[in-house]
Amino acid sequence: MSGTHEKILIIGAGGQIGVELAESLSKIYGSSNVVASDIKESPALANNPFEKLDALDAKALFDIVKKHQVTQVYHLAALLSATGEQNPMFAWKLNMESLFHVLDLAKEKHIKQIYWPSSIAVFGPTTPTENTPQYTVMEPSTIYGISKQAGERWCEWYFKKYGVDVRSIRYPGLIGWKGVPGGGTTDYAVHIFYEALKNGTYECFLSENTTLPMMCMEDAIRATIEIMHASIDKINIRGSYNLAGLSFNPKQISDEIKKHIPNFKITYKPDFRQQIADSWPKSIDDREARQHWGWKEKYDLELLVSSMFSNLKTKV
Repeated sequence: MSGTHEKILIIGAGGQIGVELAESLSKIYGSSNVVASDIKESPALANNPFEKLDALDAKALFDIVKKHQVTQVYHLAALLSATGEQNPMFAWKLNMESLFHVLDLAKEKHIKQIYWPSSIAVFGPTTPTENTPQYTVMEPSTIYGISKQAGERWCEWYFKKYGVDVRSIRYPGLIGWKGVPGGGTTDYAVHIFYEALKNGTYECFLSENTTLPMMCMEDAIRATIEIMHASIDKINIRGSYNLAGLSFNPKQISDEIKKHIPNFKITYKPDFRQQIADSWPKSIDDREARQHWGWKEKYDLELLVSSMFSNLKTKV
């Protein structure tokens, strides 16, 4: 799939994943071949052609696809876990209807390939929490998780019914320094670095022993591009692939931060996000992604923390 003949559209390009994905795809295809779209413009996307787009506007999306002769769509627009709980009906509408618009474009042969991210939010309190397997009980407890679980089933259905080449990863919590987090329950693991550098303290909205699956943004972007570049015969799961990087809790990351900022102090004041985190896995079994298309993470906790500090020191 790689090569300059592809024309890519990123929906929701101004978000935490989109900004870094646009940069990485531009290095492969050339920035003129990677069209960024979002509900508002972002200075971080200045190098790419930009289209203002409400992901719920099917006609506007179709017009952009035709205008730029788009072949691949990376559909990232969504209301995330914590934000979605504040506005559940809109979260459901945005997360589901925007996906249908993209799937229908592929069904009607206007585009060739789709990337759509799922999440560990598809799992729930009844899911086994240690080494959560690819196939397991999925009873999500957030609107975000419910919409992602439904989306996985729709992606699989469109593939089986219409041959739509849609590919997906269940992202764990993502930690990067370029984009701003968008209202997820795992966002503490990004905010903690900013607060450590600015104030030397951080009040965490999760308890100290809340272990969650996490991933360095660089690994997540690489996985996203690798699954899209994998030959079609290697993609054997059309719902979404489990993906693992590392697992840690707030105490473990704060201990690692203290190696860089010895006087750093963390306090804990769990809020409504604690209940969301408690319903999610502690670690992920991603053997299918490793076996099918060769996934392998690069970052452990020590490397992640040192990378975040070396990059953020110039930014903050």
